[in-house]
Amino acid sequence: MTDFKTALKELSSDVKIKENEPLALHSTFRIGGAARYFALPESEDQLVAVLRAAKLSGERHIIVGNGSNILFSDDGFDGIVISTCQAKKISVEGDKITALCGASVIRTAIEAQKNGLSGLEFAYGIPGTVGGCVSMNAGAYGGQMSDIVIETKYYDIEKDKILVLNNAQQNFAYRHTVFTDHPEYAVLGSTIMLKKDDPAEIQARMNDYMSRRQEKQPLEFPSAGSVFKRPEGYFAGKLVEDCNLKGFSIGGAQVSEKHAGFIINRGNATSKDVLCLIEHIKNTVFDRFGVMLECEVKIVGNV
Repeated sequence: MTDFKTALKELSSDVKIKENEPLALHSTFRIGGAARYFALPESEDQLVAVLRAAKLSGERHIIVGNGSNILFSDDGFDGIVISTCQAKKISVEGDKITALCGASVIRTAIEAQKNGLSGLEFAYGIPGTVGGCVSMNAGAYGGQMSDIVIETKYYDIEKDKILVLNNAQQNFAYRHTVFTDHPEYAVLGSTIMLKKDDPAEIQARMNDYMSRRQEKQPLEFPSAGSVFKRPEGYFAGKLVEDCNLKGFSIGGAQVSEKHAGFIINRGNATSKDVLCLIEHIKNTVFDRFGVMLECEVKIVGNV
């Protein structure tokens, strides 16, 4: 079988590759050992080339954006971590914005505001990429990606084809899309449709959402955002708080005293600390309320 670096060189010689790259540097949790290969494609073509090379080599691989909803193992990842954060081109045409998968959703919201386009304000402050937000149908403050995405281009790794899905075909649901069901689909970019509005009013809404985040969320500590999906009929953070778990810690991982839906890294947390804390929270909430919380943080590596 072809070696990954050899296969990639034959397909694209321009892709930046790092070896034994510490994954803690690429996770908002600031946790994780080293990746054997860490690829940084800068365009759609380069991303497809990396994925083709990964398939040819038979190496394990995973695609990540800003690492804002992920927990890497302290043992690292014995394979290829493909970071999309350099594939960040954004273009605006009329009331539509097309962004590559690695574009920051915050920067995309800023571009929308500058062009007097409303509808992406809810995402201002979400520390993810467009690809990640579309894949999990991210949302906040009453808005979600399914409200604005009109089409998404993706690469089917198994069929070696670049295809496009419209909104309905993406099967949007709460924190779920066709991409969560098909790991062989890699989002390349999406087009969103927004509405014309006064840039000053758009900015005011963005500022309001950001101030609410800063007031309620523990942004001063490394974390992966909300740890659990919202159970039907409940709020995960409220359930955790009602179990008197605010401030509870295992090793360096702690339930935030500011927002019980967050687990924070107090400075020396390991992936094992976080996983043990997640299990303790789930068991405690289930024992008291009979509700089984579902983790929405992606666990990667030998954890």
